[in-house]
Amino acid sequence: MSTSAHQIEGAAGEREASVWDVFTAEPGRVKDGSTAAVACDHYHRYREDVALLAGLGVDAYRFSVSWPRVNSPGGLDFYDRLVDELCAAGVRPVPTLFHWDLPASLDWLRRDTAARFADYVSVVAGRLGDRVGTWITLNEPAEHTLLGHALGAHAPGRRLLFDALPVAHHQLLAHGLAVQALRAAGAGDIGIANSHGPTWAASGEPADLEAAGFYDTLLNRLFAEPILLGAYPDGLGELMPGDVAADLKVIAEPVDWYGVNYYAPTRVGAPGGADAEYGGLALPAELPFSVREIEGRPVTGFGWPVVPEGLTELLTTFRDRYGDRLPPVVITENGCSYEGLDDQDRIAYLDAHIRALHAALEAGVDVRGYFVWSLMDNFEWAEGCAQRFGLVHVDYETLERTPKASYHWFRDVLRAQR
Repeated sequence: MSTSAHQIEGAAGEREASVWDVFTAEPGRVKDGSTAAVACDHYHRYREDVALLAGLGVDAYRFSVSWPRVNSPGGLDFYDRLVDELCAAGVRPVPTLFHWDLPASLDWLRRDTAARFADYVSVVAGRLGDRVGTWITLNEPAEHTLLGHALGAHAPGRRLLFDALPVAHHQLLAHGLAVQALRAAGAGDIGIANSHGPTWAASGEPADLEAAGFYDTLLNRLFAEPILLGAYPDGLGELMPGDVAADLKVIAEPVDWYGVNYYAPTRVGAPGGADAEYGGLALPAELPFSVREIEGRPVTGFGWPVVPEGLTELLTTFRDRYGDRLPPVVITENGCSYEGLDDQDRIAYLDAHIRALHAALEAGVDVRGYFVWSLMDNFEWAEGCAQRFGLVHVDYETLERTPKASYHWFRDVLRAQR
């Protein structure tokens, strides 16, 4: 089960500002005008939420540590309490060290942010490492680069297009430096949570195939290959800042497992397609690809196509592409947005994706874990509180938690497996 700090913690007045606080304060940035100032108030209600995890029967909980909170007086005390509560409940804590909530004083366009991240990681590991055995460095640097710095839909709201590539490089460098810092602190089970999905060409026409190949490089290979192979895909390394060859040696610090966040494939064609948008966001005409609708599939409440077999395809593709350079895989996120307490669509979605994961296992992919997104409804970034990904319903007025049908179903699945 998984969550992230900015999406659930609230208590914004008890930490320094993040880029998301600045972003959501600007009118029109969030669709429903909400902010994460209170969110689910997990900061004050974490014991209740850990009890929900224990009742569900999960053996691990992926949460994130807020860098802005750690920078604030007493901020690490909260994570001390949370980790103690998880351990007492028999739930293994799996912290993600960066899940998009960069301190507002920092900037991923600056190289020194990577070094600052490593310093912060050392502080967190020094405090929590006696009870935390598994660590995740970064969450989805691809989306943070694309949506936050290239297209302007997420914080910090920049529209740099390909001038955002240094953001990708500095995040990858931060990952490598964080692995070094965690190793120095004695950590022995380290991974990253990268988002990936199959890229499907809109047709067999050369222009569509070329566009799909470029998209696959930009969203999949750009963020996997520096870590797994110690090299950027052809042509991209020369666009990165600094001593790239030296940086790649750091970026490729060996990880113990590789995390995959999976939601759906992407159908891609040549520029100018009628459906040229990304997640509902109109794409600039100057991009060398367009994103097309995947027809004939049910969609989630977010409008994302439901393609469980895409998870099998993705995992077997990575196995074939990277061979023995691919360490064991953990599915670090998989989930869907639907309304209602009797969320049968979510049950069907999770059931189908777990079966697709089993198919990958039968095909020989070494998968070691699966985290559902998410424990509870939360602040869904630029969508505000309009999308509900949780197995637990949150009333944002009263903050009451109510387990949904999917919570009870997943609890029973876990019990049956044991």
